[in-house]
Amino acid sequence: MSTSTLPPPTPPDSSPMWRRVLPVAALVIAGLFVVGMAFQPAAPRAATPQPVGDRLTATIEQLRDRIRRAPDDPTTWANLGAAYVEQARALANPAYYPQAQGALDRSVQLQPDGNAAALVGLGALANARHDFAAARRHAEDAVALNPASVEAYGVLADATTQLGDTAAATAAVQRMLDLRPGVASFTRASYELELHGRTDDARAAMQRALEAATSRDELAFCHYHLGELAWGGGDLDEAEAQYTRGLAAVPGDPALLQGRAKVLAARGRTDEAIEGYRRLTERVPLPQYLLEYGELLESAGRADEARAQYRLIADQQRLDAAQGSTDDLMASQVAADHGDPAEAVRLAQADWDRRQSVFTADALAWALHRAGRHADALPYAERAAQLGRRDATATFHRGMILAALGRTGDAIATLEQALRTNPHFSPLHAPVALQALDALGAKR
Repeated sequence: MSTSTLPPPTPPDSSPMWRRVLPVAALVIAGLFVVGMAFQPAAPRAATPQPVGDRLTATIEQLRDRIRRAPDDPTTWANLGAAYVEQARALANPAYYPQAQGALDRSVQLQPDGNAAALVGLGALANARHDFAAARRHAEDAVALNPASVEAYGVLADATTQLGDTAAATAAVQRMLDLRPGVASFTRASYELELHGRTDDARAAMQRALEAATSRDELAFCHYHLGELAWGGGDLDEAEAQYTRGLAAVPGDPALLQGRAKVLAARGRTDEAIEGYRRLTERVPLPQYLLEYGELLESAGRADEARAQYRLIADQQRLDAAQGSTDDLMASQVAADHGDPAEAVRLAQADWDRRQSVFTADALAWALHRAGRHADALPYAERAAQLGRRDATATFHRGMILAALGRTGDAIATLEQALRTNPHFSPLHAPVALQALDALGAKR
């Protein structure tokens, strides 16, 4: 990559959730965080947040201009690489990954040793490509060079969460809170708390992040995740309110449009939900969105259209793989319910061999169950629940596995728990849970 071949910048839809410091302190109790009244009031929010597209586009152009004037500055190349990683995320377009890789490689070429900025960028790129082990290595190397780097600890927290090393993830988030208790640290603290089933604390931490937000994308990000916490607990009114507030900050934000569409589906406004997903997936064909769209179509009796979405997922994953990004976890989920269960087991097992997270444990449990290997599935379903995460889908999976094993009482209790957590968790599987409960009740 050279200055003469710099790719043209593309305006993104959203940008990082960083850059705000609050005068607060964080403590650790029993390996997790204390979030609540101990925190002091947040600093006032900026009166006029800057639109994210303008901000990130301007940043990229400034970096490119600096490189034209000083092509041998490794820090500028590293920052440009990190900006391209963020642009790929914002646009859901992995075509930016090679540009990020080129800029980061150039930074390392110019400064092979002691280049913490490039290591952070390489770690973020590895996380984006789901190479979490490499991301962890890069982040740990960056932390060794710069122990005060909040960004390095953010990459480390993300990687170790996905690798299933919850102790390391919690420690990394705590270090972020110690160094800079702002939006980036509070949002990650919220996620860690949610994974441990502490949803009230997770909500409080995300509210702290919202109070610290200074840009439209930060506002949208926080409102989306507050909406997700409400959605996960089955509170449609609060979820809808948070998604709507986020869209007021960033109209057209894809994640918020996805949230609004699934609320419409849960309220029985199926045609509106389908139209929302149609528009969303035409613009941002993420596999997650395509899967949700396909399952909504399938639940509405539109099987042929649903199958078309499942085929598009495979096409999108091939495009991602061409840019160095693989997601066996998503591929396994699609195969388990809409393809070959044996292939789902293979994919989930491959992911498990790389990372032992609760997400992969759930996917492998469900794939084994769908393949008829119920006894093999149960230990993984139990592993998926070990942190206490309140996830209706994973709980539904465990309930169905217990039912297949003939453990009727346990199955009933677990399926009821899934529906209490979120009765709208899936347009396909929530009705299955109800039907299974009816059948299990008849056996008693």
